[in-house]
Formats: sequence, C-alpha cells, structure tokens
Amino acid sequence: MSDIENRVMELEIKNAHQEDTIEQLNHIIIEHQNSIGTLIRQLKQIQNKVSSLQENGSQSKNEPEPPPPHY
Repeated sequence: MSDIENRVMELEIKNAHQEDTIEQLNHIIIEHQNSIGTLIRQLKQIQNKVSSLQENGSQSKNEPEPPPPHY
C-alpha cells in the first residue's frame, strides 16, 4: 500500500472511533437530561409539600399554644 492509502485508512479508522465516541456521549447526555427532568419534578413536589406545611404551620401559629403537659 502506498503512503497515501495508509494515511487515508488511518483517518477512516480515527473517524470511525470518533463517531462511536460521539454516539456514546449522545446516549449519556440523553440519560442525564432524563435524570435532570426527574430531579426537577421531585424538587417541585418537595417545594409544594414544604409550602403546604408552612401554610399549615402559619395557620396553627394564630391559635394559642396549649400549655405543656407538666403544668
């Protein structure tokens, strides 16, 4: 084989490896996007629960607190 043919073959091999790496990275990015979406939904649920607990807590603050049981 000539020098040019060897160089072309090496470039084709490198290109194939790069395409494989890009495909793997693309799958990883998709997985991360899905994970981020799940985490965002969970965070919103937690925020809603905290907000509702704070609302319930502020409503109970308006009521007088009963004395401790030892009195």
